Amino acid sequence: MPVLATPEQDGLELVASEVTAAVRSVDPAAIAAAADQIEGANRVFVFGQGRSGIALRGLAMRLMHLGHSAHVVGDATAPAIGTGDVLVLASGSGTTGSVVRAATAAAEAGAVVVAMTATADSPVGRAAARTITVAAAVKTDHGGTASAQYAGSLFEQAVMLVGDAVFHALWQRSGAAAEELWTRHANLE
Repeated sequence: MPVLATPEQDGLELVASEVTAAVRSVDPAAIAAAADQIEGANRVFVFGQGRSGIALRGLAMRLMHLGHSAHVVGDATAPAIGTGDVLVLASGSGTTGSVVRAATAAAEAGAVVVAMTATADSPVGRAAARTITVAAAVKTDHGGTASAQYAGSLFEQAVMLVGDAVFHALWQRSGAAAEELWTRHANLE
C-alpha cells in the first residue's frame, strides 16, 4: 500500500516547486544589471515593507560582509541618500505607498533605484532605473492561480533568493575569499 504524503510534506513540495519556478522566471541579465549598479555605488540602501523588507535586510547584511556600505531605510543609523548611491526596493504589486515614495525621493536625490517586483509596469517599476521582475503572486492575489501559497509568500521567498543571487554575482566578481568576508561577520552575537 502506498504511503500518503502528509500535509507538511505536501507543503514543502509546493513551496519548493513554486519558488523554483519563480526564481527561474528572473532574467539573469537583470541580476547582472543590479549587480553592476551596486558594484559601482558609494552606498547601498534597501527598503521594503513586511516580509519583503525582511528579505532585503538579508541582502544588506551580505553586502556589508562583502565590504559595501549598506543601510536599511528606517534604521536610526541610516544616512541621507544621494548621488552615487543605490536604493534596492521590493514590492510585489509595485504600488506599496511607502516604497513608491522612497523610490521617488531616492531618484530625486540623485540615487539609482533598483526594484524587485512582480509588476514591472507599476509605479515602483517605472521609477526604477533597473527592474528585476519575478513571476509571482502579489499579496492581494487570492485566486490561487499564480501561487497556492498565502498572499505574497512566493514573491517574498523569491526576493530573498534573488538577493542572494545578486550577492553571489558580486562576490564572484570581487574574487574575495570567504575568510575575508568572515572578518566582517557579527561577533557580538
